[in-house]
Order: sequence, then structure tokens, then C-alpha cells
Amino acid sequence: MKIALTGGSGKLGRVAVDSLRASGHEVWNLDRAGERDPGFIQTDLTDYGQVIDALGGVDDRYDGIDAVVHLGAIPAPGLAPDSATFRNNMLSTYSVFEASRKLGINRIVYASSETVLGLPFDNDPPYIPVDEVYEARPESTYSLVKHLEEQMARQLCRWNPELSISALRFSNVMVPADYAQFPSFDADARARKWNLWGYIDARDGAQAIEKALLTARPGFEAYIIAAADTVMSRSSVSLAEEVFPDVRVIKELGEHETMLSIGKARRLLGYEPQYSWRHEA
Repeated sequence: MKIALTGGSGKLGRVAVDSLRASGHEVWNLDRAGERDPGFIQTDLTDYGQVIDALGGVDDRYDGIDAVVHLGAIPAPGLAPDSATFRNNMLSTYSVFEASRKLGINRIVYASSETVLGLPFDNDPPYIPVDEVYEARPESTYSLVKHLEEQMARQLCRWNPELSISALRFSNVMVPADYAQFPSFDADARARKWNLWGYIDARDGAQAIEKALLTARPGFEAYIIAAADTVMSRSSVSLAEEVFPDVRVIKELGEHETMLSIGKARRLLGYEPQYSWRHEA
């Protein structure tokens, strides 16, 4: 496919661009900043005119796009004033979604966030493992935008029954260089309780993106995308019992099994994590 990938200069974006290209796709990085190379198109994603122009084709680079991967955003709470986070992320996603719709690009995969599940879980989750079934619980401006983006995607798919939008609720993105710090997390079980001790290797994040591009059906779906295990050496059962004693555990947990359920992504996308910090730290 010919793919426009926004935010390809970011942590997950760089890995996704390389992975998709290695799979044989033609990928164009639409981002505000990045290295000057034949695959980079400098684009302000908050500017609808620039976005629809870039997706429609750029000079002698490419003529039209088959699919869009939207990762470009302020990537976490607290990195900018709340109003700036709201403006940048909401406008960027609207521009990408609406420009795609107007151009007849009917396959979109984009980065939602685990934060819509209720992070940082200062209030207990409804049950463990958490999944996509219960209503969103945004607890920050960043998370609120992610929730609103999902609602917008649902309505756009209602308008156009041929449109496919996959919201990938990525956990905390890690690359191998990050894994050296993981053993230190064992010192305090509560230090990483904010996302139920979850993470996602960027290479598995890229896998999930490609799976969604290739297999997602028309309509809107949200998927939690996490590693198969936690960031901790301790068992998942002991962590849940100590830190969330009043929360119901709805399934038997494996020794280090993630408490961010990836069952839906496995079932509908064929997603299967390949990487763990335990093998690379």
C-alpha cells in the first residue's frame, strides 16, 4: 500500500515507518519536524489545507494514498499546557480524518491511548484485566481528547459505511534501550500502578498497525495494544492483590500476564506480541 503516516519522526513513528517499509509498503512521513529525506513531507497537521494537500499527492513524490496511519500528536499529558494539548491533538485528528474522508481514503489506523481506560487509576478500575467493554474514563485533557477522537471516528464511520477506522489504544511505548530501567520498578509495586504495570514494545506496536491496516473491516473499532506481560518481576496475581485488593479479577492471570487485556486485538486483528523486556533487558 501507499501509506501516509503522520508523526513518523516520533518514538513509535520511526519504528512503524521502518517496519512498514520492510514489509514492502510505500510510506510517507507527514510531520512538523524530521530529517530531510525523500520520504519526509513537512506538514502542520493542525492546518487542514496542508493535510488534505499532502494526502492528495505531492509534486513528483506520489499521487494519492491508499491508507493513513495517524500517530502525530503531543504524545502524553503534561508536556504542554492543557489548552495547547487540546488544540493541537484535536485539530490534527480532525484534519486527518476529514481530509481522508473527503479524498475517499477509507482505511485509517490511528493512535488512541490506554489513558481512556481511566489512567492513572487513582480511582480503581472496574475489574482486572481492563478491556474495551466499559465506558471511557478520561482523567486528563490529553485523555479527554483521545476519547473525543474515538467518538468522532464512530460518527464518521456511520456517515460512510465503507470507512474503516481502527483506534489502537497503545500502552506506554518502549524501545530496547528503555529496558535497562525495568528491574528498578520492583522496588515499589505502586510506582507503575498507574497503567496496571503495562507497556508495549514499539516493534509490536508497528505489528499492530500493519495488522489493522490489512485486516480491519469497515466501521470503527478500538483495541488495547500492549505487551503480553507486565514491567514487573513479581507475579500479576500478587500485584493485583496488594495494590488493588478491592478490584475483582475476572480471569485467572498467568505468572506475568498483562492486566491490559489484548484479547480483542488477538481475536480480531491477529495481533500477537513478539517482544518482551525479559528477553532483552
